[in-house]
Amino acid sequence: MTLFENDVYRLTLTGAGRRIDIDSVLSLSLLAALDTTDGADETLAVLEPQVRGETVVVERRSTLWDRAWLELCCLESSFEVHTCVSGRGALTGVRLLGGRSVIPSAHLGRIHSGTRLQTLFSPNPEDGVPPLRPAAEGAAIGVVGGGEPGRARWIFTPAPLYFALGDGGRWLDLGVAAPVGELGFPEVVFDAAANGFSLALDYEGHTKVEGEFRAPALILTPDVPDPYAGLRRHRDDLVARGFAPAPQEREQAAWWSEPIFCGWGAQCHLGQLRGGAASDYAAQPHYDAFLDRLDENALVPGTIALDDKWQATYGRNEPDTAKWPDLPGWIAERHARGQHVLLWWKAWDAEGLHPELCVRNADGLPVALDPSNPAARATLRSVVRQMLSREGLDADGLKIDFTARTPTGGSLEHAGGAWGIALLHELLAVVYRAAKEAKPDALVITHTPHPAFVDVTDMIRLNDVFGGQPLVEQMQFRADVVRAVCPELPIETDDWRVPDKESWRAFLDRKAVIGVPSLYYASHLDATGEELDEDDYAAVRRAWAAAKVRA
Repeated sequence: MTLFENDVYRLTLTGAGRRIDIDSVLSLSLLAALDTTDGADETLAVLEPQVRGETVVVERRSTLWDRAWLELCCLESSFEVHTCVSGRGALTGVRLLGGRSVIPSAHLGRIHSGTRLQTLFSPNPEDGVPPLRPAAEGAAIGVVGGGEPGRARWIFTPAPLYFALGDGGRWLDLGVAAPVGELGFPEVVFDAAANGFSLALDYEGHTKVEGEFRAPALILTPDVPDPYAGLRRHRDDLVARGFAPAPQEREQAAWWSEPIFCGWGAQCHLGQLRGGAASDYAAQPHYDAFLDRLDENALVPGTIALDDKWQATYGRNEPDTAKWPDLPGWIAERHARGQHVLLWWKAWDAEGLHPELCVRNADGLPVALDPSNPAARATLRSVVRQMLSREGLDADGLKIDFTARTPTGGSLEHAGGAWGIALLHELLAVVYRAAKEAKPDALVITHTPHPAFVDVTDMIRLNDVFGGQPLVEQMQFRADVVRAVCPELPIETDDWRVPDKESWRAFLDRKAVIGVPSLYYASHLDATGEELDEDDYAAVRRAWAAAKVRA
C-alpha cells in the first residue's frame, strides 16, 4: 500500500502494517518506546495509518501512555518523523524508529528499523574510529565522554546531531531537529544491530510530561550527494525551523586570527622530564621560558593561552599565587608587547564552590556547577567578570574545555529545568554573555560545532589528536564538519598530542588552510621527546606567515 509518492521518494506500508518502506533501502519501524520512572512503554498494537494530505498519522496502543502516535510529514525532498505521546510521567529511556512489541501473532521484544545501506557516517570524532564505518558498529553524539573505554568521544560536545547511511554511491541521512532547550538528553545513540538500527535518547528522569510530549523530529532525506552536503543542508533544516540562527558574517576582532601559543604540550613535556603532573607546570617561570624559547627563534604568538592549572581552584578561578605572583601584572606586560592572553576554563568543575551551587549525587556530594541555579549563575558571572574585566585579571578571553563533563545520571539533583545538551548550552550562555559584558572583544573558544551553539562561541577548536588515525586526515575531517555546519566561525587548529615530529610537520603545512594555527610546544614534543630544531621553527614561521596572508 503506497502512502505517499513524489519524484524523490515513495513511502509504502509493509510488515503487516507495522513498517514503512522507503524506496526499498529503509524499513522504518512504526513502533517507539518512551519509558518513564513508572515503567516501560510497550506496544500492544499498531493501527491502520491515516493519510491526511501530506501527513501520515499512525496510532499505536501503548502500555504506558494514554495515547501514542507517529506523524510522518512528507515534504518535497525529505520527510519528518514526529514521535508523540500524551499522558503523565518522568521520561527515562526514549527509543525512536523502534520499540518493544507485545503484539499477538508478531515478533516480540526489541524491534529496530532496517536498512540495506551498510556504511554509517558520524560527524562526531571517536578515538580510533573513522567517520565512515560499518553501520552495525553504531555511533553516539552528545555532551558526555572521556578517556575510559567506550567513552572516547569528547572531541566535539556536541557535534551536529546527524547521521548518514550509504552504500558507496547513494546516501540517506537522518538529522535530529528540535529547539536547543528541548535537547534534554546527554547524547543520541545510533543503536545498531546487523541490518537494523534505532535511536536511543535517555532523559534520565529529568523531563516531566504532563499532557502532550513530542520527541525531537527526525528529518530523513534520501539521495544525498555525500554526508558533507547533507551536513550543510542539515544546518539549513534547523534554520528553516527556527532551531538555529542563519549563518551570517560576524564581527571579529583582528587579533583573533593571530597565531596562538598554548602551553599545554610544553607543560606535558616538563611533567615527563621532571616528574609530577603536567598541571604543576602552569606557572609564570615556565611560561616565560616557553615564550623566550619561541622569541629566540623569531616566533612571537599574537595570543597566549594559559592552560591547566593556572588557577588555585577550578570553580573560583582565582590565580594560584604560588605559580603566578602577579598575574594581572604579567598580562599587562603581554598587552604592552601587543599580545593577548586567554585563560583556560574547565567547564562544570565544582572545586572551591559551595555544594548548594552544584548538581549533587545521592550522597549530597557536588559533581558539577549547576547553571539552572540562579545563585550559581550569579557566581559564574562574577567569576568570568573577575577573569576578564580591567578591574580583575584583564585577560582577553577563554579557552573552554571539558564540556564533555556535562552531568549525567538519573539520581543527580539540580535546581530543575534544562538537562543534558540543553543544560550545557545554558552554562555556556551564562559564560558567553558575561565574557562579552566584561570585554566586548573577548574571544571565547569552545569545541561545540552544533548549529544551535553558534550563539555561545566565537571560534571552534578541533581539540586533541587521537591515535590510530593519520593526523592530517583526522584534523581535516573535523575541520570539514565545522565548515559544513558552522561556516561563520573561525577554526582553531589545536596541536596536542601529535604522535611524532614527521606527522606534526605534515600538519603544520595544513594549518594555514584549516584556520588559526596553534602551537602547543616550545622546545620538545611530549609524545616522543623529540627536540625542535631550526628547521622545525622555520616551518612554524612559514605556517604562521601563510595564516596571516590568508587572514
